[in-house]
Amino acid sequence: MKKQTKQIKPLFGLDLGMGACKLFGSTGGLQLPSHVATDNRQVVSRLVTGMRSKKPPMKVSVDGRDYYVGQGAHEWGRPIENLDYERLTGAPEMQAIFYGAFTRYQAEHGRIQQPVTLYVGLPLEPLSGEETAVKATLANVRGWLKGDHSWTADGEPFALAVEEVKITSQPTGALFDYLLDDNGRFLAARKGHMKQEIGIVSVGFNTVELLAIQDLRPVQRFTAGSTSGVRRLLELINGEGLYSLGELDGQLRDGSLDTREALPVWAREVTGQIERVWGRQWKRFAQIVTVGGGAVLLNGQLTTRFSGKAYLPDDAVLAIARGLYKMALMQEAK
Repeated sequence: MKKQTKQIKPLFGLDLGMGACKLFGSTGGLQLPSHVATDNRQVVSRLVTGMRSKKPPMKVSVDGRDYYVGQGAHEWGRPIENLDYERLTGAPEMQAIFYGAFTRYQAEHGRIQQPVTLYVGLPLEPLSGEETAVKATLANVRGWLKGDHSWTADGEPFALAVEEVKITSQPTGALFDYLLDDNGRFLAARKGHMKQEIGIVSVGFNTVELLAIQDLRPVQRFTAGSTSGVRRLLELINGEGLYSLGELDGQLRDGSLDTREALPVWAREVTGQIERVWGRQWKRFAQIVTVGGGAVLLNGQLTTRFSGKAYLPDDAVLAIARGLYKMALMQEAK
């Protein structure tokens, strides 16, 4: 009798970042900028002479209300910039971004017919502190993600069934991206690092998160987070409040934002946070893994600061979601 092969349902790593929603599955990954706006204004006709037309961003309908999501959303509607952690527990704008990411994934890779399992990465702060509060956060995140979802995007119906939701921290995703290969197996050259201390620096849109891990356990004294992410760089540039953060983030992504004066100031704030938490004790770490869009912006500074110990993965923005997917492969194969 032939040995039955274990059937693995579709797995996804999901990084619910404040700057972008990152999604990674068996056929690849993508990021959707977490820009969202309500559709509450009339659009100037494309037939107006002398005016160039521009394609609107994706329009997602959630519970009968329309939202623009992704790059350019803030140019088309009233910006929603709720950046507190309550957003992660199922705010309508978070649902719109989640649906937008899965819409784009299915447009690129085909419709998802089977129920899926999500491995979700959250920031450290809502996963820290009083146990009752952490349990409530985990329950709320699972509550809105798990189950049957249906929505429309640009008038087209979509559906997704989420069978299981497993939650960990975003830096944990970065760790497994470093330790595992594309099949969810430990890389021989890096497996030995598990017994040593590995430092994780995640510089995202909203936060800078530091985590040290030894034998897959956090070293509490070297673990901390602060709201000094890329958002802070944009706030330094936006002193007069002339733009939404989403508009500035869009300019940063397309290379049109002048960061020459603000970038060194922000870089010192980030390295100052690292100094306060790690001091010089980072020298004892076997490796320091740096991820996130902010890590790309700061690559030169971090490499210099850590005397060559800093490792920046390819596509550092998608690294957390990719690591969560690798972790899912490892866990589900057991």
